[in-house]
Amino acid sequence: MDVDPLRRGIAEFVGTFALVFVGVGSVMSGAGLLGVALAHGLVIAVMASAVGHISGGHFNPAVTLAFVVTRRMQAGLAIVYWIVQFAAALLAALLLWWIYPTDAVDGAKLGAPVLNEAIGSGAGLVVEAVLTFFLVWVIFATAADPRGTFKAIAGLAIGFTITFDVLIGGPLTGAAMNPARAFGPALVHGEWGDAWIWYLGPFGGAVLAGLLYDFLYLRPARPAAVGPRETGLEEPRPGHTAAS
Repeated sequence: MDVDPLRRGIAEFVGTFALVFVGVGSVMSGAGLLGVALAHGLVIAVMASAVGHISGGHFNPAVTLAFVVTRRMQAGLAIVYWIVQFAAALLAALLLWWIYPTDAVDGAKLGAPVLNEAIGSGAGLVVEAVLTFFLVWVIFATAADPRGTFKAIAGLAIGFTITFDVLIGGPLTGAAMNPARAFGPALVHGEWGDAWIWYLGPFGGAVLAGLLYDFLYLRPARPAAVGPRETGLEEPRPGHTAAS
């Protein structure tokens, strides 16, 4: 029996559960925008650092989809990831619903993302897509790219990306950037207003970022030029600029 998907799936479950439990919990506790942003960013930074070498530290169905469409992950394993990510988010939301008083749950809608009344659904969709684009772009640059800094700084850059995304997008769309993060609280609280935004936006932004980074930077390098060089300058080594 191949237990590797199980091991990876458990790592994804723990990381996604922590994201929703800590992230939504910070909303329920009234941590404020900065506190909520730091809570989401810190939990991702810590969990990605902890289990990134096991599962890749996705904790997000949109991130997993980006790895599938760029052929960096098999569809069968992605299905395992999606199941555990949504299940972990639901379990974390249920636990928070049990822990917090009813009035606190109702007032914060259990941390379910809500569209700001000042913007339309189209603008909300774009916000979620752009924020998720930033997130997946950084993930590919630090974790998928072998020249990236993932081994040096682990999930720090990814966590910081989550933080600044929440700071700008939190007041507008809740800055979920993650269908599982939206799904768990929404299902438990029954908050489904404009729900499609937190699925279509993150999935679209993630796929665009993954495909673009893969096309620009991860495709096999072009063959080296044949014949005498036209200049006397030494060609930069892979991963370096001419000035480095």
